[in-house]
Amino acid sequence: MKDIKYINYLNEVGVDDATAGRMVREAFETIFFDENEGFCHHTDEDAWCMVDTGNIDARTEGMSYGMMMCVQMDRQDIFDRLWTFSDRYMHQKEGKYAGYFAWSVGLDGSHNAEGPAPDGEEYFAMALFMAAARWGDREGLYDYTARARDILRHCVHQHELTEGGEPMWEPANKYIRFVPEMKISDPSYHLPHFYEVFALKADEEDRAFWAEAAKASREYLIKSAHPVTGLSSEYADYDGKPVLLFGKPWEYYSDAYRVLINIALDDIWFGSHEGMAEIATHAQDFFRDQDMNYLMAYQIDGTVTDEPSMHPIALKSALGAASVLSKSDHRVVFLQQFVTTRLRQGKRRYYDNCLYFFCLMLLTGNYRLYI
Repeated sequence: MKDIKYINYLNEVGVDDATAGRMVREAFETIFFDENEGFCHHTDEDAWCMVDTGNIDARTEGMSYGMMMCVQMDRQDIFDRLWTFSDRYMHQKEGKYAGYFAWSVGLDGSHNAEGPAPDGEEYFAMALFMAAARWGDREGLYDYTARARDILRHCVHQHELTEGGEPMWEPANKYIRFVPEMKISDPSYHLPHFYEVFALKADEEDRAFWAEAAKASREYLIKSAHPVTGLSSEYADYDGKPVLLFGKPWEYYSDAYRVLINIALDDIWFGSHEGMAEIATHAQDFFRDQDMNYLMAYQIDGTVTDEPSMHPIALKSALGAASVLSKSDHRVVFLQQFVTTRLRQGKRRYYDNCLYFFCLMLLTGNYRLYI
């Protein structure tokens, strides 16, 4: 594994290391503790949850995001409270979903759904492995390594472990599924930089699978990105072509913004991979010609729809993250834009501010790999 050099990319636009560190600390404090703009809810004294403020629920996406934030910020106290909530209220103990996590629950822990969302499981596992590296394993629930391995065991072998269960990764091509029951994917779920770690830390018999999954995911990210605009759809077939779900007639929307963040972090942790810089470059070149004050939903070929972006701060943040590997003439413009972007306020702040915080850590050299 390469020796990772963590860079404050915002230095290019006048943000020194001390200021960058303050920005990260203040954003974390807002997300977890601000009475008006935060979104961490204390369900029990020992069990906290991250609130999707647009839907007033707790999701495996947000819970695992929160745990990753806490690993990065060395806050084991909050990490353990989030993990306790996840295990107590979301972890399925029986049936075809045993070993998975219910993707949406109320703030009291009551289930809104029983099925899982695979992006939650992969973030849970990665956050747990990194927690073990930073703080060490303890017993039971806090044997982070054992719990991460259990999650990944189910992700790969659910069809062997439970009656009627489906794995989260397609056995034949090693692609992550959008949901276990659907043989389609979501490009933003593809995290090859996580799978590289899983190939070192998962059950020994599955390590070759995860190494192959990392390679397959990088190939899929290129295949599913438009060759001119660099845009990826929210949902896609295994051939990379867009799939429309939930009555949305547009392709480039909320989930898809994460692709740029994922390839940037992969570049930082595991080095450059062929084709990834082109995705970031094309995306920045495309958005340089768009009105950044009125971001919309798009088709991946660049066609602009009449639907406004639900999460414009998330998109602006992702475009800033793309500057890590972009070769666009406009890459500094998007760094400057990121510096002037602030945490979102109001009802829809949860998703925007999660992605903003990840991009802030990434661009200031504070999104570290602990293994």
